[in-house]
Amino acid sequence: MQVNQIYQILDEISPFELQEKWDNSGLNLGSLNAPFEEIYLTLEVDLALAQSIAPNSLIIAHHPLIFSPLKSLDIESYPVNIASVLLAKNCSLIAMHTNFDHTHLNAFFASQTLGLQDLEKKDFALFGKIPPQSFQSLVEKVKSSLNLPSIKALKASENITSVYFVCGSGMSALPLIPPHSQSCLITGDIKHHDATKAQSLGISLIDAGHYESEIFFSQLLCKILQNYGYKAIIRNLENPLKFY
Repeated sequence: MQVNQIYQILDEISPFELQEKWDNSGLNLGSLNAPFEEIYLTLEVDLALAQSIAPNSLIIAHHPLIFSPLKSLDIESYPVNIASVLLAKNCSLIAMHTNFDHTHLNAFFASQTLGLQDLEKKDFALFGKIPPQSFQSLVEKVKSSLNLPSIKALKASENITSVYFVCGSGMSALPLIPPHSQSCLITGDIKHHDATKAQSLGISLIDAGHYESEIFFSQLLCKILQNYGYKAIIRNLENPLKFY
């Protein structure tokens, strides 16, 4: 099998042209003409994964290994330290990032956390009306669905009637939300200054975590590839951030 066979399937189910301008989805490493023997799925590639996978493999990761142009190929620096290991093993890497968020992952995140289906697309966010409920009730549902012991959140109104979903780091969706609309944005990586801005606009926030909101990537894509007759190995790394 050649990498191009899988690349064409991925582009069919989630066109790479849908990615955000700042993104680097697509072939990050290797060659579309390269043969491969195994497919590995992961949220992102770390050094341990690169060292442990079989040679002549194809990795499909959610996060690109290469985001910015490289100014040197110093094998002691990131991400060249990882890329050099993969190239030595004749491995290729395809990233399915914001294009997959648009077509699959945001919707799966909404379904997984609140059981919501058929939401409206607003730019790169998903939007839906919900039966009026307390903010605290919404927080508890997200915590329970993601099996989180605690969660960061901002309560801007007692009751919530609409929700917005962006998996990963999605605070750039804040301008899409009408102020003082009893709305809540559920995303990850919420920074202090973004929270104070949302508070001034009367928009509630729930920080579900970057890792926690995207960890479904591998299992979701694995099922899709199975429908095309391909088997894949899931190798999700653990969240490097821990509570102490």
